Amino acid sequence: MRNHPEDALFSRVDALLESLKTPLPDHPERVRLRNSANLSLTQLAHALQCDPQQVEEWETGSREPQGMQRAAYARLLSGLQAIAAHPHQPQDTAGSTPPPAPSTPPPPPRRASRPAATSRKAPPPSLFPRGPLAVIDQADEDLVAYFADQTRADTEADHLLGLVQWALNAGIGSPRLHKNVRDHADPLLVLTPPAMHYLGLPPALTDRNQLRLPASHPELSRLREAGFHFTRSGFGPWARVYLPIKDGKRSCVQLALTGWGALSDRDGWNLPDLRPGPLAALLGTYADRVITPTGSTAVCGQALMTALRPPTRGDYSPAARRQVRAENANALLTPLEPAPPEAHDAHPLAQGRRPEDTMNEEAWDWNRPPTDHEVTAYPHVVGIDINLAFVAAASSLEVGLNAPPRHTVNPPFNHKIPGAWLCDFSQVPHDPRLPSVFTSHGLPPAGPAWYTTPTLAYAANELGLEVNPLEAYLRDDKGLYLAPWYKRLRSAYMQTMADAGVHENMTPQAFLHAMQNLPDAGPELLGLLKAIKATGKGGIGKLREGPRGITAPYQRWAALDTPTWRPDIRAAVIAKARTLTHRKMRKLADLTGRYPLAVLTDCVVYPAHHPTALDVVPSTPDGSKLPGHFHLGVNPGYAKQEGTQPMTWYLQQHDQNLSPARHIKNT
Repeated sequence: MRNHPEDALFSRVDALLESLKTPLPDHPERVRLRNSANLSLTQLAHALQCDPQQVEEWETGSREPQGMQRAAYARLLSGLQAIAAHPHQPQDTAGSTPPPAPSTPPPPPRRASRPAATSRKAPPPSLFPRGPLAVIDQADEDLVAYFADQTRADTEADHLLGLVQWALNAGIGSPRLHKNVRDHADPLLVLTPPAMHYLGLPPALTDRNQLRLPASHPELSRLREAGFHFTRSGFGPWARVYLPIKDGKRSCVQLALTGWGALSDRDGWNLPDLRPGPLAALLGTYADRVITPTGSTAVCGQALMTALRPPTRGDYSPAARRQVRAENANALLTPLEPAPPEAHDAHPLAQGRRPEDTMNEEAWDWNRPPTDHEVTAYPHVVGIDINLAFVAAASSLEVGLNAPPRHTVNPPFNHKIPGAWLCDFSQVPHDPRLPSVFTSHGLPPAGPAWYTTPTLAYAANELGLEVNPLEAYLRDDKGLYLAPWYKRLRSAYMQTMADAGVHENMTPQAFLHAMQNLPDAGPELLGLLKAIKATGKGGIGKLREGPRGITAPYQRWAALDTPTWRPDIRAAVIAKARTLTHRKMRKLADLTGRYPLAVLTDCVVYPAHHPTALDVVPSTPDGSKLPGHFHLGVNPGYAKQEGTQPMTWYLQQHDQNLSPARHIKNT
């Protein structure tokens, strides 16, 4: 006879096994039940103690809940079914079975992030009562600091050294984004041109190649005499000055000199022309929601990856009786050489490489002439654009981490191993009404080519093709490196869109109407939104950063010696985004017989009866979403209307060899 501890243990195991069999409604019904109760993904996720992205995956069918989580989800849906069947009947609290309460109390509510260019309530006492940054401008005869909470203060600084010393003691900075990051974010000072003039800095840099102030400049000499150091990149548009670490304390200030091009369009920021106060509010919101700016939006995107996946952490060693550095899981720890087909064209490994030996996993640029039937049946064309397409593709993507690529010949394909695979799909039947998923130009491949794992997994698992790799470079160490990066950017994007009046769970009609009003949200909010989007796109691009300036061919450049120079990860993200869109185009063609006319990156142009995306994107009779199809909505991976034009306009664009998907946006 089992004892009581064993009884309890086996009972829990039996319950877990039984929960695996728990039936669930079909996917459209899950969405309908949630929408009928006016519940958001976030609310369900909170009740089920999971991430909103998981609930979204359960609703679309890309993943199913398991174990006790499945049982809890089934119980919740059953309750929603009962409410939907009797919407006005009072609930019998004694006999009903509400969803189980979380095993741990819910976290305290977060302080709401402030909208751009609006004042916020004073933050609770913290290490950084002044917020993450200050915009420094000249007012009368003084340098004045404008903070993110719309307060201001005199710096009492007469030179750059004094300003840096003031910043280190002014309570400016940001909390760390990950518990294993040793330091908080450094204070950022944004210097306007009048402030730069006040400090004796030139209005422009004479060294146009290096974009650096000469080391002999008096202000830099003054900083060095006081013990401050500069990074190897010197003092340029984005400069960092610091003192040697003393007693474990870090003293560092980041400067953005706008007169030299910091925060400019060239940096990817595309900010409106703002006074110092509103600029501080906008950048403060960006710092709260994304990261304190440290350079271009691309640099910030890459810095966010590292901040959320720091390579090391402090770990107590009993043998050494002290804290030692330990490696963090799912982080990039050390620079790795790429596989030869993954290497940038300027990389030393690319010397002598044949064009056909280069991996070309890039976004589409494809269009075709419409058929006679399409010209006569559809008077309009509609462009639909995927929200944060590459960021969304990174959400659940396993990528190679810290093992160098392992070369093998004639390997069996394994969709669970990230890598570069040489395969020949040139003889695969091709429907010319769809772009080929195997090329960036959308035409069928001419012979063997190198592909990432997402492309081959799609070919094998969804297109039903026989996949026989001839050669491969495989990465055995893998992980979800970009998952927290996706979540952070998704949250920032969704909050900012909500500030602009575009919310989750809107009906398609309400969403399109809200998007029509988006240009009225104000230049500050639109500038913030552009910066968030550029951070995601630029961060992916940084993974394959090319050489800067004039360099000899096939010579190494600085980015190659960083852990985050990973062209294999960039290729996998782009391939995943491309296969996700291809799947949706196939499903739409199977359901409606309608095929795309053009694709450019994340914009797809379709023929339409009416000039609206509602004519293109399918839905069920009750208006709910169809799993696996294009969805109209604000979520990353969903679609918005990019623009509409007459079919005659499309024909003119095509006849002139122009990309209709590039120019369809309404002006």
